[in-house]
Amino acid sequence: MSTATEVVKAKDLSMALDEISTEDDSMYISGGATVVALLNANLVNPAKLVSLKNVNELRGIKKIPNGRVQIGSMTHHSQTAASTILCGSLSGVREAASKIANPVVRNMGTIGGSIAFADPGADYPPALVAADAEVEITSKKGDRLIKAEEFFVDWYETALNPGELIKNIYLPKVDKNACGVHEKFARVEGDYATASINLILKMERNVCSSIRVAVGACGPTPVRMPDAENSLVGEKLTEDNLFELGEQLAAACDPVDDVRGSASYRLKLVPNLLIRAVQRAQEYLLKT
Repeated sequence: MSTATEVVKAKDLSMALDEISTEDDSMYISGGATVVALLNANLVNPAKLVSLKNVNELRGIKKIPNGRVQIGSMTHHSQTAASTILCGSLSGVREAASKIANPVVRNMGTIGGSIAFADPGADYPPALVAADAEVEITSKKGDRLIKAEEFFVDWYETALNPGELIKNIYLPKVDKNACGVHEKFARVEGDYATASINLILKMERNVCSSIRVAVGACGPTPVRMPDAENSLVGEKLTEDNLFELGEQLAAACDPVDDVRGSASYRLKLVPNLLIRAVQRAQEYLLKT
């Protein structure tokens, strides 16, 4: 970090917004898991860091009156991973949080900081897209809501504008008759995904009544194919029709070669991860 970097510890959200708007070359820092790494690598050198550590109004997970679930942007991964509120259809979000890095990072990193960085290999993006989440963004101009599917724009790029920060993430009302799963393949436990599948499955009498699938780490943003998903509604799920859906999803992906795997290897993983995820969800639903 440059010795010229000023660190301001915001006491509340209003102060945080005031501080960021007075300096063009400034950044928010939440848990610090990502920003500190960027600073150490000299990839960023802001004149000011505005810490959100003491902004308690951005913390916590709760159900709100309309039945939806609100996750404050400063909620640590470990809190999300342990939340009993995130059950049924939302258990895939909880499971994604539990697979982030290691306990030290999960106790430090926050959901807002993670999705603001928008690493395509991160666990939250496909989980939030599969869950049909909304991201609440705030600034001095006010608040706005945006679908998670529209929040992730490109490689490491989001819909955030200068002076804005993530306030809350909103998830739909829990469906206890559904199951969410996060299936991830990584080189080692805790690494960013080589490929991942997050899905929400609902079955009625051994027939698929609803399925939502998002592929992670296989392109700049999570990949979904609602029309292909709908083709399985009313059908018994077999390895053959799931593999076909997986191949359709893979064809829609645009991965790159990197240290975690080649583009072709990532595409081959998608159908198999999908089958594994569905099988795990089915096993859970049979027990409930």
